[in-house]
Amino acid sequence: MADSNLFYISLVLLPLILLFLLFLITRPRPIQIPIKKRHIFITGGSSGIGLALAHRAASEGARVSILSRSIDKLEEAKNAIRQSTGIDVAIFAADVRDFEAVQRAVDEAGPIDFLVVNQGVFVAQELEEQKLEEVRFIIDVNLMGSFNMIKAALPGMKRSRKDRGPGSIALMSSQAGQVGIYGYTAYSASKFGLRGLAEALQQEVIGDNIHVSLVFPPDTETPGLTEENKRKPQLTSIIAASSGAMKADEVAKKALDGIKSGSFTIPCNSEGILLAIATAGLSPQRSYLMAFVEVVAAGILRIAALCFQWNWYGSIEKWHMQKNRKHQMPP
Repeated sequence: MADSNLFYISLVLLPLILLFLLFLITRPRPIQIPIKKRHIFITGGSSGIGLALAHRAASEGARVSILSRSIDKLEEAKNAIRQSTGIDVAIFAADVRDFEAVQRAVDEAGPIDFLVVNQGVFVAQELEEQKLEEVRFIIDVNLMGSFNMIKAALPGMKRSRKDRGPGSIALMSSQAGQVGIYGYTAYSASKFGLRGLAEALQQEVIGDNIHVSLVFPPDTETPGLTEENKRKPQLTSIIAASSGAMKADEVAKKALDGIKSGSFTIPCNSEGILLAIATAGLSPQRSYLMAFVEVVAAGILRIAALCFQWNWYGSIEKWHMQKNRKHQMPP
């Protein structure tokens, strides 16, 4: 009986001890970052997730600036936001690959409180078939463009923190930045790179009261996705179908809520939450409760991940077998 009681006591005490330990060691500490009357600068802000973020931030009382390459699309976005919120946003036309152009836009916009690095291009294709010029373009926009934006904005963000309160830098990654998928070699490489950038950057700017977030949306219903699907390899569509598509406004809400709470990792759907737990690794975690889930679920999710890989590689094997049969059939 005594042994039985001790067992039940241990079942209660051990999780509580683990929770207390995680409460002591999780870093950085939780924070709330207000957005009302503060300046949010969004790249890729003329369409898709960026435009949805601009709508939502303006409706919550932020001063909004958006940047993209096309002045015509920026004007359309500005008019759409004005019609829905009654608020004018500032617009800046620049290519994120051009540091000098980005720097001019940032200087003209003024001190930034929230920087959302949202621009991105995506072409799904097997590496053997994809031209290196296209690979460079994807990496230059998605990864180097993010470096350019942060490099341009960071000095002003640091200078204004004492008077303006906590700041935020959010990077728009992808679920393809958590797990590699067939046909996403260039895209995944660019989005995986954002994680390393975000983890190291958070350590560099935490002393300046700037908090880094990394957003992991799934496929999102945007005009760009329609174009992307025209070239997407069949196997990519089969494997990526395991995580359903979301609407841009849904992603924007999840992203902005996570940014305001200073969350480092921001998943956008249930599959994203599982991926975030499975790939937590050495990333920072503000919530000791979420850290508890990560610790407890890590082993189980590794088994689940191996099951996904078994299914994906099974699909790849089946596809190649069907392809070979077609080639072997007599004319």
